[in-house]
Amino acid sequence: MITEKSSKSLFSRAQARIPGGVNSPVRAFRAVGGNPLFIAKASGSKLYDAEGREYIDYVGSWGPAILGHAHPDVVAAVQKVAADGLSFGAPTEREVELAELLCELVPSLEVVRLVSSGTEATMSAARVARAATKRDKILKFAGCYHGHADSFLVKAGSGAATLGLPDSPGVPAALAALTVTVSFNDLDAVRAALSGCDVAAVFVEPVVGNMGLLAPRPGFLDGLRAACSETGTLLVFDEVMTGFRVALGGAQALFNIQPDLTCLGKIVGGGMPLAAYGGRAELMRLVAPDGPVYQAGTLSGNPLATAAGLTTLRLLRAPGVYESLEAKTAQLCAGIAAAAREAKVPFYGPHIGSMFTGFFADGPIDDEASARRCDTALFGRFHNAMLARGIYLAPSQFEAGFVSLAHTGDDIARTVAAARDTLLAIA
Repeated sequence: MITEKSSKSLFSRAQARIPGGVNSPVRAFRAVGGNPLFIAKASGSKLYDAEGREYIDYVGSWGPAILGHAHPDVVAAVQKVAADGLSFGAPTEREVELAELLCELVPSLEVVRLVSSGTEATMSAARVARAATKRDKILKFAGCYHGHADSFLVKAGSGAATLGLPDSPGVPAALAALTVTVSFNDLDAVRAALSGCDVAAVFVEPVVGNMGLLAPRPGFLDGLRAACSETGTLLVFDEVMTGFRVALGGAQALFNIQPDLTCLGKIVGGGMPLAAYGGRAELMRLVAPDGPVYQAGTLSGNPLATAAGLTTLRLLRAPGVYESLEAKTAQLCAGIAAAAREAKVPFYGPHIGSMFTGFFADGPIDDEASARRCDTALFGRFHNAMLARGIYLAPSQFEAGFVSLAHTGDDIARTVAAARDTLLAIA
């Protein structure tokens, strides 16, 4: 057995016992080439790999680390709670406090249920929507990711509405056929798909983060709200990524849209496994034991996760937090865009709040078709060269990046300088 603790040796060991050597596919670096880094520790805006090398991190555990890694207040809260027990399988005061805080901060939440993952939240919201409307179909947008429940793993339609085809072996074709897929930002296609009044819910990332960052066109979210209200279809905002990331109240607060149901994750658990779904009281009262819609979870609302989540959300309420995040993100994106212009590399760098993406293509990019025009080979070269310069970016052109409160002006300047050197070298 290999015992050397390097990323290369650890990856070799992992591949023998774990599919692809990773426990979530994008971590394998196959979209960019090379071997994944194995991380030993993190602090603030920095990651440290198994060899001890330091990186400025813009992945942030795929979004949760909005305060930075290992924030001392969050760590202290988890350590204090851990001394009293890790899980009870029984109600705790912190569950109540977190539910109350979520309903206070997120405009559409009246009643909320805590779960352990974003996939669990979206899967449960779909079940509630189907029960409430007595309809079986759901509508999603091409390229949007709502977790790996069967109903959401369908191939994208192109142009007009299409019935989904299984996107993964193991997903029954009959179930995938109940998922309708249309293009993001295509309101006419949504209206056509809803015209038969047989769709239970429209699921949408109000700011898309899983094709890279895609912003809604002006009027698109308002149009979704109106179309759903007209047809008795529930509007479900998947804010697993955008919740507490683009604004304290999520994208629904930023755009002033009231969905029927909301799914939350990532930041809500402060880096621990915790998610939530909730919405109007009459819908959520359908969930057992109040109603007949069954959903349960042994570790739902466990003490460690609720302690981390409560501490994180309370820190995010401090004055100036989101203004600081927005300013840092804007500075980063402007700097990289300037470097791309100097290198004469096609580049489009949108950002909202503290989310961003750098697309290697001319903009605008606001749906799956335009995102697919990106030069993914160039992104792979860029990613690897930035990694060599100590900058850790998401290992896929089609993932959003994240800025945290721990990122400093020096971090941003170093990242922009690395991007300039990289782009001039590979252009």
